[in-house]
Amino acid sequence: MEATREIYWNIGHGVVLPMYCLTLAAFGFLAWGFVKRLQVYRQGKPLNRFDRYDERIGRLLADVFGQVKVARVKDGGIPHAFFFWGFLTLFAGTIIVMFQADFFTPLMHVNLLSGEFYKAYSFVLDCAGLLAILMLAGLFIRRFVVKPAGLEVVDDDYRVHVLLFAILITGFLIEGARMAVTELQQNPELARFSPVGYLAAQLFTGYDTPSIKTAHKVFWWVHFALVLGFFCAIPRTKLRHMVTTAVNSFFAPLEPKGTIATIDLEDESIEQFGAARVTDLTWKDIFDADACTSCKRCQDRCPAYATEKPLSPMKVVKQVGEAAFGAPEANLCEAVTQDVLWSCTTCRACQEICPANIEHVNKIIEMRRNLTLMEGAFPGDEVRTAVGNVEVNGNPFGLAYAARGEWAEGLDVTLMERDSDVDILYFVGCYASFDKRNREVAQNFVKICAAAGVKVGILGKEEKCCGEPVRKLGNEYLYQMTARENIETIKAYGVKRIVTTCPHCFNTLGRDYRDLGLDVPVEHYTTFIGRLLAEERLSLVPDRFDFTYHDSCYLGRYMDIFEAPRTVLAAAGGRLTEMAKSGYESFCCGAGGGRIMAEEKLGSRISVARVGMARETGAPLLVSNCPFCLTMFEDGIKMADCEGELRVRDLAEIVAERLAHANSHRHGQVIHVEECFAEDSAAEDAGYGLVARIGLSQ
Repeated sequence: MEATREIYWNIGHGVVLPMYCLTLAAFGFLAWGFVKRLQVYRQGKPLNRFDRYDERIGRLLADVFGQVKVARVKDGGIPHAFFFWGFLTLFAGTIIVMFQADFFTPLMHVNLLSGEFYKAYSFVLDCAGLLAILMLAGLFIRRFVVKPAGLEVVDDDYRVHVLLFAILITGFLIEGARMAVTELQQNPELARFSPVGYLAAQLFTGYDTPSIKTAHKVFWWVHFALVLGFFCAIPRTKLRHMVTTAVNSFFAPLEPKGTIATIDLEDESIEQFGAARVTDLTWKDIFDADACTSCKRCQDRCPAYATEKPLSPMKVVKQVGEAAFGAPEANLCEAVTQDVLWSCTTCRACQEICPANIEHVNKIIEMRRNLTLMEGAFPGDEVRTAVGNVEVNGNPFGLAYAARGEWAEGLDVTLMERDSDVDILYFVGCYASFDKRNREVAQNFVKICAAAGVKVGILGKEEKCCGEPVRKLGNEYLYQMTARENIETIKAYGVKRIVTTCPHCFNTLGRDYRDLGLDVPVEHYTTFIGRLLAEERLSLVPDRFDFTYHDSCYLGRYMDIFEAPRTVLAAAGGRLTEMAKSGYESFCCGAGGGRIMAEEKLGSRISVARVGMARETGAPLLVSNCPFCLTMFEDGIKMADCEGELRVRDLAEIVAERLAHANSHRHGQVIHVEECFAEDSAAEDAGYGLVARIGLSQ
């Protein structure tokens, strides 16, 4: 007997017209639901996310059909991806039946659902349905039984799970009833290609044929009604994320990570800076709230939330949605609260893990802009003082311009005002210029460059704060003021390449300054040193040391630089023990988002939490590549009471101690980690270590 089956068995082709009419009505109801939501999205400000169609469509296909971002989420990601693939396969199978019954058979007299193809079709769809049920059960247990901390459960969650279970189970009951009357009696060999349907058919074997046919019709109509209800429910329940999350892959930004909209401060028509109300955000910010699945992955990754601060990125996004759909004219900053907004370190961990491509950080920055520029608010008086120092003195410490280049006295460094014909401009930054501990980093970097024959120039007193901390706090005006002065100075000297030892300066000069007219290559010193080593312009005498390495947020998640610093440290003789959270999952030091200038008054200290992770590795040395991180960890080690177990050093210090010529000067003796610790202790006794965020004594 031929391997095939009768489509619309026991139902009859008379259902085709009403079935299509009802289906079209359901899709119309679905479309109307999204049209109404579209009106809410349009409350937001314009934003062009329809450029570079090829890239956007390619990412959409990868994210949706490949479940790329979902599958890499450890907690629940794999079950969700397999459920999607199973459900998608069932949907594709239904489309094949539709084309076969209503197009191929009546118009072409061709039966695709026969022979070996039908056997494969039946087997694949049965396996897909079983997979979907098992994965849905796993997700059900995770959400309603295990109940991970912080995962909110609402009535909508129950309704969606019950609906999906009902659709899948009634589908197998329909198949089982049909097989009990047809294949089990007429073609038992074919039944084995529908293993789940075969098991379902056993439920009907004790009943007579008329009863089974009646049950089959009932299940068919119930199943059809559930499917129609599924389509109607999509825009009105959490099921909407099937559309909005998918579409958000298309709308996700294509600009470099961390790009912030640059305000045209000369536009006199602008009356509102930042977001006071939800209508001050973009339409994409509102759309993000609909794309959010409340999976809490962003919340789990947030260092502020992990250290008992009031910030939950997930809740911020939900509050934006609640305002958009409920109270668009309400004060959004008051609803979110200042404590929440100021707690963010802009580390971008939330966005990196988000499977829905939601942009959390820029929403917070826009609300901070309103607080800073429109209301004159600050996280604390210490920040107000530091910001004032940046405006008056060009640095948050309030120290004199003239002192900015004092760290370089006696070193092979050229002041650009004397000689601008250099290989690189070293943009030193505020901490390496004024903080005693971070000055050592700058000095060691210059020694490394000298060993490689690289002529280094600095701006000295002409350099000002890059403006990154104040910009992340929302003060766009002060950022642009300092940035434009730096850009004007850099352009005047015809600089060919800029190197920084600060990831925050690196991001700001290399990305943000481009909006203001700076078009000079900018490089972080970790990749610069790595290139010098690869080109054999720099020679090291490796000496083994054990360490753990901290991926700074603004070098790792913002710039995707992870391997270069590890390669350099390995060349220096380092043996790395990774922390539990490293790479894209790295835990913030707590200084980003302008928090370097603020006291950490809420919850526990982020730096102490990170130091604890380093301590757990058993490595005696914590290596960083950022002046903010170095400062925070110096403080964190003291507060965690592990000064005898753990030391923090910068990558430049490690490399400089192993320069071939430096070791020859020391009669071939290599400085070991223990000696470094001794030197650090002496430096600390001399007043080195954590520098006050403001009011540094001169």
